[in-house]
Amino acid sequence: MGGVGLFAQRLEVDLSKLQATKNAAPFTKNYDDFLIMLPEFPANTDWTQINRIGAKAKYFDGDGKEIGQADGQAMVTLIYDPKGDIRGPGDGPGPNTPFKQFNVGGNSGSVHRDAGAAVRLTKAPGAILFQNSNANVKFIEVTEITFFRR
Repeated sequence: MGGVGLFAQRLEVDLSKLQATKNAAPFTKNYDDFLIMLPEFPANTDWTQINRIGAKAKYFDGDGKEIGQADGQAMVTLIYDPKGDIRGPGDGPGPNTPFKQFNVGGNSGSVHRDAGAAVRLTKAPGAILFQNSNANVKFIEVTEITFFRR
Protein backbone atom coordinates (compact mmCIF):
# COMPACT_ATOMS: atom_id res chain seq x y z
CA MET A 1 0.00 0.00 0.00
CA GLY A 2 2.94 2.35 -0.48
CA GLY A 3 3.60 3.15 3.18
CA VAL A 4 0.00 3.61 4.23
CA GLY A 5 -2.34 1.28 6.07
CA LEU A 6 -6.11 1.62 5.87
CA PHE A 7 -7.68 0.39 9.11
CA ALA A 8 -11.47 0.77 9.22
CA GLN A 9 -11.84 4.51 8.78
CA ARG A 10 -8.21 5.41 9.51
CA LEU A 11 -5.43 6.00 7.00
CA GLU A 12 -2.21 5.75 9.00
CA VAL A 13 1.05 6.81 7.42
CA ASP A 14 3.76 4.20 8.04
CA LEU A 15 6.55 6.45 9.28
CA SER A 16 9.17 3.79 8.52
CA LYS A 17 8.43 4.33 4.81
CA LEU A 18 9.26 8.05 4.94
CA GLN A 19 12.66 9.44 3.99
CA ALA A 20 12.94 11.18 7.36
CA THR A 21 10.85 11.71 10.48
CA LYS A 22 13.32 14.10 12.15
CA ASN A 23 15.13 17.03 10.58
CA ALA A 24 18.83 16.18 10.06
CA ALA A 25 20.22 19.69 10.45
CA PRO A 26 19.19 21.92 13.36
CA PHE A 27 16.78 24.75 12.68
CA THR A 28 18.56 28.10 12.44
CA LYS A 29 15.56 30.44 12.76
CA ASN A 30 11.91 30.50 13.80
CA TYR A 31 9.55 28.88 11.30
CA ASP A 32 12.35 26.95 9.64
CA ASP A 33 11.04 24.20 7.36
CA PHE A 34 11.01 20.42 7.84
CA LEU A 35 9.19 19.18 4.74
CA ILE A 36 8.15 15.53 4.66
CA MET A 37 7.07 13.98 1.39
CA LEU A 38 4.09 11.70 1.97
CA PRO A 39 3.91 8.22 0.44
CA GLU A 40 1.59 7.30 -2.37
CA PHE A 41 -1.87 6.68 -0.99
CA PRO A 42 -4.28 3.96 -2.15
CA ALA A 43 -5.85 5.08 -5.44
CA ASN A 44 -9.36 4.30 -4.23
CA THR A 45 -9.18 6.69 -1.25
CA ASP A 46 -12.06 9.16 -1.31
CA TRP A 47 -10.33 12.22 0.15
CA THR A 48 -13.60 14.15 0.33
CA GLN A 49 -14.68 11.68 3.03
CA ILE A 50 -11.56 12.26 5.17
CA ASN A 51 -12.44 15.01 7.64
CA ARG A 52 -9.79 14.72 10.35
CA ILE A 53 -6.00 14.76 10.53
CA GLY A 54 -3.85 13.67 13.44
CA ALA A 55 -0.18 14.56 13.79
CA LYS A 56 2.12 14.18 16.76
CA ALA A 57 5.73 15.20 17.23
CA LYS A 58 8.49 15.54 19.80
CA TYR A 59 10.75 18.58 20.13
CA PHE A 60 14.44 18.78 20.97
CA ASP A 61 16.93 21.52 21.75
CA GLY A 62 20.39 21.85 20.20
CA ASP A 63 21.87 19.37 22.71
CA GLY A 64 19.29 16.72 21.88
CA LYS A 65 17.34 17.22 25.13
CA GLU A 66 13.59 16.78 24.69
CA ILE A 67 11.48 19.90 25.13
CA GLY A 68 8.03 19.43 26.68
CA GLN A 69 4.79 19.66 24.73
CA ALA A 70 3.35 23.17 24.92
CA ASP A 71 1.90 26.01 22.89
CA GLY A 72 4.48 27.87 20.84
CA GLN A 73 6.72 24.92 19.97
CA ALA A 74 5.71 24.02 16.40
CA MET A 75 3.16 24.34 13.64
CA VAL A 76 2.07 21.96 10.89
CA THR A 77 0.82 22.55 7.34
CA LEU A 78 -0.63 19.95 4.98
CA ILE A 79 0.33 20.45 1.33
CA TYR A 80 -1.25 19.19 -1.90
CA ASP A 81 1.63 19.93 -4.30
CA PRO A 82 5.12 20.08 -2.73
CA LYS A 83 6.38 21.94 -5.83
CA GLY A 84 3.88 24.75 -5.20
CA ASP A 85 3.41 27.17 -2.30
CA ILE A 86 4.30 25.07 0.75
CA ARG A 87 3.68 27.75 3.37
CA GLY A 88 0.34 29.17 2.30
CA PRO A 89 -1.26 32.19 3.99
CA GLY A 90 0.08 33.38 7.32
CA ASP A 91 -2.98 32.11 9.17
CA GLY A 92 -5.27 29.34 8.05
CA PRO A 93 -5.54 27.22 4.91
CA GLY A 94 -4.83 28.24 1.32
CA PRO A 95 -5.35 26.76 -2.16
CA ASN A 96 -2.28 24.46 -1.88
CA THR A 97 -2.32 24.21 1.90
CA PRO A 98 -5.69 22.82 3.03
CA PHE A 99 -4.65 22.61 6.68
CA LYS A 100 -2.49 24.75 8.96
CA GLN A 101 -2.34 24.64 12.75
CA PHE A 102 -0.14 26.33 15.30
CA ASN A 103 0.61 24.99 18.80
CA VAL A 104 1.10 21.33 17.89
CA GLY A 105 1.31 19.53 21.24
CA GLY A 106 0.00 22.47 23.24
CA ASN A 107 -3.26 23.29 24.97
CA SER A 108 -4.42 25.50 22.09
CA GLY A 109 -3.81 22.91 19.36
CA SER A 110 -5.97 19.94 18.47
CA VAL A 111 -4.12 18.06 15.71
CA HIS A 112 -2.19 16.04 18.31
CA ARG A 113 -5.29 14.95 20.25
CA ASP A 114 -6.98 11.58 19.71
CA ALA A 115 -9.85 13.23 17.81
CA GLY A 116 -7.39 15.08 15.56
CA ALA A 117 -8.29 18.33 13.86
CA ALA A 118 -10.89 19.14 11.21
CA VAL A 119 -9.70 19.23 7.61
CA ARG A 120 -11.40 19.46 4.20
CA LEU A 121 -9.56 17.71 1.42
CA THR A 122 -10.30 17.47 -2.28
CA LYS A 123 -7.39 15.19 -3.21
CA ALA A 124 -4.44 13.32 -1.75
CA PRO A 125 -1.88 15.46 0.05
CA GLY A 126 1.69 15.26 -1.24
CA ALA A 127 3.61 16.55 1.77
CA ILE A 128 3.37 17.81 5.31
CA LEU A 129 5.42 20.70 6.66
CA PHE A 130 6.50 21.05 10.27
CA GLN A 131 8.01 24.32 11.43
CA ASN A 132 9.48 25.35 14.76
CA SER A 133 7.65 28.24 16.41
CA ASN A 134 10.32 28.69 19.05
CA ALA A 135 14.03 29.41 18.52
CA ASN A 136 14.89 26.83 21.22
CA VAL A 137 13.32 24.04 19.15
CA LYS A 138 16.17 22.83 16.93
CA PHE A 139 14.75 19.43 15.96
CA ILE A 140 11.27 18.06 15.37
CA GLU A 141 10.64 14.30 15.33
CA VAL A 142 7.31 13.27 13.85
CA THR A 143 5.75 10.34 15.69
CA GLU A 144 2.34 10.07 13.99
CA ILE A 145 0.44 11.17 10.89
CA THR A 146 -3.10 9.85 10.49
CA PHE A 147 -6.04 10.75 8.28
CA PHE A 148 -9.53 9.61 9.28
CA ARG A 149 -13.20 10.39 9.33
CA ARG A 150 -15.55 10.60 12.25
